[in-house]
Amino acid sequence: MQDRPVKKNQELELDITDMAFGGVAIGKIHTEQGDFTVFVQNAIPGQRVLARVEKAQKRFAECKLVKVLKPSSQEVSIPYQAIPGAPYATLPIELQHHYKRRNTLELFKRIAKLEHIESCMDAFIESPSVWHYRNKMEYSFSVIRYDLEEQKEYDDFGLGFKHRGTWWCVENLDRDSGLFDEELESKLHSIRRWCVESGLPAWHPPGHHGFFRYLIVRKSYATNQLLINLVTSEQRVSEFNGQAFVAIIRELFGSRVAGVIHTINPNTGDRIDPLNGRTIQLFGEPVIAETINGLRFEIGMTSFFQTNPRSAERLYSKVIEYASIEDNRDDAVVMDLFCGTGTITQLLGQASNRKVVGVDIVADAIEDAKRNALRNGVSNVEFYAADVGSFLLQYPEFTGKIDCLVLDPPRGGIAPKTLRKVIRLGARRIVYVSCNPATQARDTLDLMEAGYTLRKISMVDQFPHTSHIETVVLFELDPMK
Repeated sequence: MQDRPVKKNQELELDITDMAFGGVAIGKIHTEQGDFTVFVQNAIPGQRVLARVEKAQKRFAECKLVKVLKPSSQEVSIPYQAIPGAPYATLPIELQHHYKRRNTLELFKRIAKLEHIESCMDAFIESPSVWHYRNKMEYSFSVIRYDLEEQKEYDDFGLGFKHRGTWWCVENLDRDSGLFDEELESKLHSIRRWCVESGLPAWHPPGHHGFFRYLIVRKSYATNQLLINLVTSEQRVSEFNGQAFVAIIRELFGSRVAGVIHTINPNTGDRIDPLNGRTIQLFGEPVIAETINGLRFEIGMTSFFQTNPRSAERLYSKVIEYASIEDNRDDAVVMDLFCGTGTITQLLGQASNRKVVGVDIVADAIEDAKRNALRNGVSNVEFYAADVGSFLLQYPEFTGKIDCLVLDPPRGGIAPKTLRKVIRLGARRIVYVSCNPATQARDTLDLMEAGYTLRKISMVDQFPHTSHIETVVLFELDPMK
């Protein structure tokens, strides 16, 4: 008897019956020993799919989706080009919300051992726009193009999105994907044609040679302007006509063009931001302006900023609601850890007369935060470049005065050592914002052991048509602990 019903690289035909957290679809294989579970990323319940085994265990297998053999009866047609980054675009948004809500609550039950988490469910906050909600998109060049109709790779000049599961070939984007700017994506084929006619080659990922590598575009929803960054190698850079590139961009998008940047990336690795490259401002400004809840922010190509700004406004409003200070102490403060460039800090300051303190270990981010607060006239905020563990030692005046702590850590969550330091700050309440509920549920266990109780949880659908969901959780400290 075989230990495993399936083998690595084996192709399986499966009926998808359900979906787990993170967009992992579930199928079953019937064996003499019973049903064998198969997980397939990016499939939809009701589909029949062809999947290739990536990892085979005794009790389950993890597979890569090869193709959909039969669509689900739940799917609907959409007027946009299908792209790898929106695997659930054909699933009605109401069903997307159903799976995200159910699976996130199940995650907290399983990881954080909260059997009655439904009683803490506060709100499921929808994105104001289901389509065309992103303010940044990254497109890749490659001399290896994947043809979706023929399901084959060709030597060609490609500009679009990387084919799912590959790093070397791209699918041309020929029309609006429905996620980013309609005009930009409808005219991307014209940019591709200009690049082809320039005579310079697209990047060859396996061979590490070529010229055109990436096209990154930021959009401001406040001004409707575009900031465009063309990333190339340094090979044959002397043959590149930067002003001709500016001319075609301005011809296509007119006054919407806020700036055009040329980034020269000499590194062969598959990364957009060069370690030792250089940037040339070909036209206009290096930043665009965006507003969040009435505050203005200047955003550059490398700035971290919420990808769905209108949905982020709703997320931040929930953070402000949870962070409200209920006691009357004049010296009570709100602290925003991992504050970055200070978006949440300023919004908390704008909504309260209390002092709000932003803390981040990255000194450059703190300097940006100070400039942003000065520009917006938010005067009751202070920013400190400091480590969480040593903050109270460096600034003992805040000891015992932290009424509320706001956490918005990176996707990996909070390192256990750092979380222990956070707990020692002794905040009466903690508002924990997460783009990865799995790590948040893990951290919930430690917070509960330290005397905190999970009071409320809200979910924010920042990224329709993907598996991603953001959560905002309110913890309160038991005064008896």
